[in-house]
Amino acid sequence: MSDTATATTMSAVVQHAYGTSDALRVETVAVPVPGPTDVVVAVRAAGVDAGTWHLMTGRPYLMRLIGFGVRGPKARVRGLAFAGRVSAVGADVTDLRPGDDVFGSADGAFAEFVRAPRSALVRLPASIGYEQAAAVPVSAVTALQALRAAAVPAGGSVLVLGASGGVGHYAVQLAVAAGATVTGVCSTAKAEFVRGLGAAEVIDYRATDVTATGRRWDAIIDTAGDRRLFRLRSILAPSGSLVIVGGMGGPVLGGMERVLAAAVANRFVRQRLIGLVSKENASDLTDLADLVDAGAFTPMVDAVLPLDRAGEAIDLVASGTVRGKVVVVP
Repeated sequence: MSDTATATTMSAVVQHAYGTSDALRVETVAVPVPGPTDVVVAVRAAGVDAGTWHLMTGRPYLMRLIGFGVRGPKARVRGLAFAGRVSAVGADVTDLRPGDDVFGSADGAFAEFVRAPRSALVRLPASIGYEQAAAVPVSAVTALQALRAAAVPAGGSVLVLGASGGVGHYAVQLAVAAGATVTGVCSTAKAEFVRGLGAAEVIDYRATDVTATGRRWDAIIDTAGDRRLFRLRSILAPSGSLVIVGGMGGPVLGGMERVLAAAVANRFVRQRLIGLVSKENASDLTDLADLVDAGAFTPMVDAVLPLDRAGEAIDLVASGTVRGKVVVVP
């Protein structure tokens, strides 16, 4: 694939209606043209995250009502996280030029080219390639913001629920790098993977109910659970922080009821209960680039699939069997 957008058309994974991965099609569409503050990137790799599944299925239904499209997705090309080489820049972009390697997030990353605001991308870290870099936006940004929200004290203890997943495997590494003692919760099959990330202890959720252990942690990062709020509070230190990053729920609210309950409970308890809505930004991406170059964490890519198997890649992430991240390449 050329690094320059001299071609007028490209291949992209397009979706016209909500549904399963069968609703995705590789189609020929127009190469995007940059606006004054935009950058067009020749995509070398694109990361797959849970949000991509939600945008594909249109679930929970609440997301349709808050601006993502009622009958079908407003953004027709799937994908968010990407890494690649700058192809063209808008008239007001002066600090990047064609040929620069970058990573970031924008709608339409499952394509040969993607258009992104300059504020949504930064230069590629020197220590990793395109595929690992594409695994960082969205998931690692969420983990970083979750740990900041938790405000874990120096030497504190952190429990990561869903420790082997996209967000969870970053949360484990970043917490360890910050000096915390981390307990990861995952399946037996993924225990060694999570220990390899630096977790001091791993609990198999199939064998042990972590909320029945009688122990307490300074912070809990809940990336993929459906545990009741009062159960999580029972294993949280009296002045600890629970950060709800994601979770399972019904088709309407999709787990938002726990976030709403946390907001109400916050008024009456010493513990800090936080429903995190992560926001992509260049500052956090720059921090993560510095951290990965410093060896504080490593993006773990479990599978790399071609663009025409993007639906399979999304299904793989949704299956919960992935260790780390899945990436697609044009």
